[in-house]
This record gives sequence, C-alpha cells and structure tokens, in this order.
Amino acid sequence: MRARLGGISGYLYWVRVIAAMSGGVDSAVAAARLVAAGYEVTGVHLALSKNPERYRCGSRGCCSVEDSFDARRTADVLGIPFYIWDLSDEFERDVVRDFAAEYAAGRTPNPCLRCNEKIKFAAVLERARALGFDAIATGHYARTRENGGQVELLRSNESVKDQSYVLGVMNQDQLRHSIFPLGEVCAKAQVRAEAKALKLSVANKPDSYDICFIPDGDTAGYLRQSIGTRPGEITDESGERLGTHQGAFQYTVGQRKGLRLGSPAGNGAPRYVLRVDVASNTVVVGPKERLAVKEIAAVKPTWTQDAVCDTWHGLAQWRAHCAPQSAQISFDGEKLHIILDAPALGIAPGQSVVCYDGERVVGSATISATR
Repeated sequence: MRARLGGISGYLYWVRVIAAMSGGVDSAVAAARLVAAGYEVTGVHLALSKNPERYRCGSRGCCSVEDSFDARRTADVLGIPFYIWDLSDEFERDVVRDFAAEYAAGRTPNPCLRCNEKIKFAAVLERARALGFDAIATGHYARTRENGGQVELLRSNESVKDQSYVLGVMNQDQLRHSIFPLGEVCAKAQVRAEAKALKLSVANKPDSYDICFIPDGDTAGYLRQSIGTRPGEITDESGERLGTHQGAFQYTVGQRKGLRLGSPAGNGAPRYVLRVDVASNTVVVGPKERLAVKEIAAVKPTWTQDAVCDTWHGLAQWRAHCAPQSAQISFDGEKLHIILDAPALGIAPGQSVVCYDGERVVGSATISATR
C-alpha cells in the first residue's frame, strides 16, 4: 500500500518511513497518524548522550532513559518495530562541543537548530535512506507543500507551538524526504486528546524545555564547567568598572539577570549586557535603549529552496519564540543583509536569523554583526 505524503497532495508517495520518537506526546501522535494513514512505519529513538540519565529533570531536558522507555511503550501500542540509534558521538561533536565553542568565542548559539541541521535531518536521514527508508517524520509543528516542483516549508497552523524557526536550517533535499504530521494541528490540546484516545502513556507527559544537555537550566554553570573560569571586568560604555565576572563567555547580549553589579545606574534604571568582548574578557553593560538594533549581517546561509539574490521585503526572526519583524532582506552571494523596519532589542552574534516570505520559510543564516 502506498500512502500519500501529508501536506504535499499529489506530489510524492512513500512506503517506508522512520518515525523519530523522542518519548514525548508530539512524536508519539505523529507516529500514530502515520500508521493510521497507511505508512509502513518504524519507530526510532535517538540516544544522544553517553549518560542519558542526566538529561531530564522533570519537564526540563530530554533524551533520558525514561524517554527511551516511553518511546518504546508507544511503539508497542502502535504495533510498529522500534529501535534505538546511538548518535551520541555525533551529538557530542556537532552540538555539545559546538555550543561551548561558540560561547567561548563570544557568540550565542542555538543548539536546537544545530541538532536539526547536523543530527535529525542529516545523520538520521542519511542513515534512514541508506537502510532503504523513503523519509523520516518528526513531531515538529510545521507544514510542507509542493509548489512548482519544489517543497515549501511553512509555519504551523498551531501558532503558539510553531517550530518552523528551528527547521529553518533544512535544505530542499531534506524537505523532500521529511514529513511533519502535526503541521495542520490547530491546538496542542488536540494532540493530547488523540494520545489519550489511543491510550498512550505519554498523553499527559509535560513538554520538555530548556537545553537538553543542561537539564538544570544553569547555562552559566555548565559553561564554567566546560570552559573554565577567567575573571574579568564588567564596565559601562565609558569603560568605568562596575563589577567583575568569572568569564565573559557566560553572558549574552540583552541579559539582565546575574550581573551582580555593586551599584545601580545613576537614574536607577536596570542595566543590560550590550557587548561581550572575549578578546579583552570584558562585559559591557548599559541602559535598555542601547540594545536597539536596526541592521543585521548574517553568514553561512541555508536556503530551503533556491537562493534569493534579489532584495526583497519579508520577515526576520532571531529567536524561536520572538515575534517576526518586517525587514528589507538582501543577499550579496556571501552574507545576508537585513534592515529592520523598526529597531529591535537583544539581538546577539551567533543567533540564527530565519527569514520568511509570509508564512513560508525562505532560509536561515548565523548572525555575525549588528548595528
């Protein structure tokens, strides 16, 4: 039996699909929908840590032994084969070490995008196709559709849970072999209701959040342990010393908490991190209005379809849950140049900026500088 690829009516037909099962309710229902649609589904849980028991604290983190058990129980209920793929070496190299290296260089990375880029839609898809599978499916909230012979990546109908931002690193070949069964869902409650109706044990399991390999949420502590300490100064823009720190790499542009300054600003207003200078090991702070950015330069672009070399007016988004901003966007063959219609706050080098044309993801790049 050939099943129609959801969201791309009349375009591609698949038989054998790998369902990436994290152990959460979203991936469980995604797999269940594939089974119901007639796909030949095999469930796969990714073992990404050498010490998986430390990767969950309640609803924080993921990739724990508990999660692998939950994924296996779901596969048993659905009656599909289930395997665990050990990608811990690749995850350590391409995500965890990259995360620490980026912070050490004074940049603010997004490990979820890096995981999607290097692990889920690269290493996993490559292995799946080598084993004779036609596509992989995940529980991400995003949509795809065929248009003019290419596959477009679109925002989810569930605006609160939309995850198209973290999928902005996908290229056309990856999109052609990926399925997002939850893209048309309009509310997370619908997913939980489906899981409950199927008697899946994860129906009420809380969503995971924070960085999976930092389940206690203490990013600064994790970086101190990974990189070490390097005491330095916190100054204002004039260079006046206001306090000290244990490593400039622990701070990011826009940060307010954890500065531990000895005295407040003269007007009593809070101070924010304006710049992180790793070379001089200095953190520069100032008032909120000094965070305003109008122009963004970004490098290493990835296009979901063909590269867009013309100047165009679209939307730019630099965090998973921030509101997209209208902007003029151009590409000179090496860098993306983005001029925002209105200034925005707290944009840091190292963050990924994802560009949209309406609801369609055009591409993504890594922010190298702002002005």
